[in-house]
Amino acid sequence: MHARLIGGALALLLALAPAFASAGMSAKEKDKERAEIRKDVKATLSKLYKLQPGAKSAIAGAAGYAVINNFGVKILVAGSGTGKGIAYDKSGKELFMKMVEVQAGLGMGAKKFSLIWVFRDAAKLKKFMSGSFETSAQANATAQMDKKGGAYAGAVPVSDGVWLYQIQGDGLALELTAKGTKYYLYDELN
Repeated sequence: MHARLIGGALALLLALAPAFASAGMSAKEKDKERAEIRKDVKATLSKLYKLQPGAKSAIAGAAGYAVINNFGVKILVAGSGTGKGIAYDKSGKELFMKMVEVQAGLGMGAKKFSLIWVFRDAAKLKKFMSGSFETSAQANATAQMDKKGGAYAGAVPVSDGVWLYQIQGDGLALELTAKGTKYYLYDELN
């Protein structure tokens, strides 16, 4: 009963996330926000390519990709995170995205991390870019850190045709987590 109550509350928060989006930005503020997000995305990709050079060819050969930079906090029994980024399709079309994450369980701390989604499956990319993509599972894997690994070394398969890199601190994360996370369009910037 208690677990269902927590699960219901998490689902409600995820469903309402787009309603909490910022409103009323001026054109100048929108341009500044776009420039800042693009700068962060470029820095994240540079860091990924330095850590895992094979990721560059994986992204180049994909149907599309997304880079989301996040900040999360967990205090005692509840945690949340927010992030912003850009999703790109094969033609280079960009869509500004936001994400919100909620989780339950004991813990304490704050962390910044970046998620780089690689979509080999065009239908899954389209769903992601539609703003109706949610994850609720956790993927664990040991990141392959050697430079001889294949294109997806250091990434975790999330589903068939979808791979995920997570950068935390100065390296690829050894445990990739996507719990109760909703990705949606940053409507004011698109």
